[in-house]
Amino acid sequence: MTYLADKKISIVIPSHNEEKNISYLIEQLRETLSPTGYAYELIFVDDGSRDNTLNELKINAELHPNVFYVELSRNFGKDYALKAGIAMAQGDAVITMDADLQHPPQLILKMLNLWENGYDIVYTYREGENPHGKGYQKVTSKLFYKGLNMLSDIKMENGTADFRLIDEKVVKQLKLIDEYEIFFRGIIKWAGYKQVGIPYVPSKRHTGEASYSFSKLVKLAVGSIVAFSARPLYIVSLIGLLISSLAILYIPYVLVSYFLGYAVSGWASIIATIAFFGGLQLLVMSVIGVYVGKIFMQSKHRPHYIIRSSNVVIVDNDFIRV
Repeated sequence: MTYLADKKISIVIPSHNEEKNISYLIEQLRETLSPTGYAYELIFVDDGSRDNTLNELKINAELHPNVFYVELSRNFGKDYALKAGIAMAQGDAVITMDADLQHPPQLILKMLNLWENGYDIVYTYREGENPHGKGYQKVTSKLFYKGLNMLSDIKMENGTADFRLIDEKVVKQLKLIDEYEIFFRGIIKWAGYKQVGIPYVPSKRHTGEASYSFSKLVKLAVGSIVAFSARPLYIVSLIGLLISSLAILYIPYVLVSYFLGYAVSGWASIIATIAFFGGLQLLVMSVIGVYVGKIFMQSKHRPHYIIRSSNVVIVDNDFIRV
């Protein structure tokens, strides 16, 4: 593999309560990247950590001139943290990865090789189930990707990760996207360009526990589907049309029963019908409400994140290394 020393690699790492992983990850990345000859920078985004993550980042930024950090004012979520880091990146390629070392740094060498061979995006996906994941996480992961592929307009491999390499020309386009509840795994697929996926087996977390709760996973799933397709609206419309058609077929039964003197089912059937149609209406309204809610939040044009501090100077929305 041929490396060009005049190229620079930016590695963006969202960090939330990762105080015990920071120094070890930096050392692993230095061991992996230093022999390649590439210039590189490590950009950590502290996404509202409640431990000593920020202090660890400041210490390492003093020790290593190519380590940069940005502290967000609160926890905005992983994808917004990624957006903040990508906005700071100045490399010919940007690599995004997690701070818990489940994304093996050694795989970066394969990414760089594929990039040098002409690929604009090199993404990763899990090879099989996560051997270190909990039972409910394995089940919800499968359901998430099956639901996303079925209900949205993008197709993703099961276990697609936020461990990827993006060429500079793709990064320029990503920086222009001003979307509420951005979902980078989907955006990357949607963007096109010349892409290739490589399987990997997640490593065990170096320390700590995953911070994604079940409720956050559900919110992510709903937001991701709504962000990439109007298919749920078409589905509830089809259900409404089908139920209406069946209701029309019920009218002749009522009329025939009336004229022949047969008693039409009374209180129980009426209550059951009202409950069914009431539930159906609430379902349809909730689906529409999710879309309207996203439009409402998008219309506010609030910043996706707020930077509280950084060792990078921001001048006219441009990031300057000091």
